[in-house]
Amino acid sequence: MLLFGGASLGLAPTVWAQRTDSTRTVKPQLNTAPPGSAPVPTAPPVYQPAPTAPAPTTPPPDATPDPNVPASRAPYDPSRPSGMDLPQRPGVAAPPPPLRKYFLYTNLGLGFSGYNGYNQFSASIAPAVGYRFSERFAAGPGISYAYNHYSFGNGGPSISTKSLGFKGFAQFIVYKEFFVHGEYEVTNAEVLGYDLLGNLGVYKNTVATPLAGVGYRNRFSDRAAADIVVLYNFNDGFNDIYGQPVIRFSFLFDLK
Repeated sequence: MLLFGGASLGLAPTVWAQRTDSTRTVKPQLNTAPPGSAPVPTAPPVYQPAPTAPAPTTPPPDATPDPNVPASRAPYDPSRPSGMDLPQRPGVAAPPPPLRKYFLYTNLGLGFSGYNGYNQFSASIAPAVGYRFSERFAAGPGISYAYNHYSFGNGGPSISTKSLGFKGFAQFIVYKEFFVHGEYEVTNAEVLGYDLLGNLGVYKNTVATPLAGVGYRNRFSDRAAADIVVLYNFNDGFNDIYGQPVIRFSFLFDLK
């Protein structure tokens, strides 16, 4: 019995050591990381669909404009680029084009008169520059060149003369393409005259010629037109360089 007891005492430290070693194997390990704040958890990304472009609302070029869309009532602006004007409101006329102030006005004239065996034929050309003060009234200066041929019956002489002068003209549109026309011309003219012995000859003289009448205009385009004008010659005397009446064919061209 003592031997068993001594053996038991002799084995006790070994069993205790085994228990102690078993306890050490399950001992929790200390955290050896450096001190610091714990990481903040991040939220998972939220899915967002890609934006889509809105569908175009402009109608195709050949589509009929929407009658419910109001048209522009703004005044006409010539500096606005083409294509920026809204469609005109039904029943409202389009704005007129800008007024072109300056134009070239050249006329060709024909005239004939005769009495008691005396006949006079005249042809003239007179370029001018006109200025429009309004849509209906225009005026301007010009120059004139005239050729005249005189013939006398019963075997009389035939005489030709040439003349150069300056003039001013004015026009006023009365109704649509009809207008009244007036001119006043001062010409350094070759005219017929008699000397002290009664001989007929050609003499230089300054002749003033007032003309007035009516005309009609035929437009070829927005910038070109042709006029026919019938004028009465108020200087219907012997020093006249035109016939009676004076018929002129004029050409008009707008500059700007």
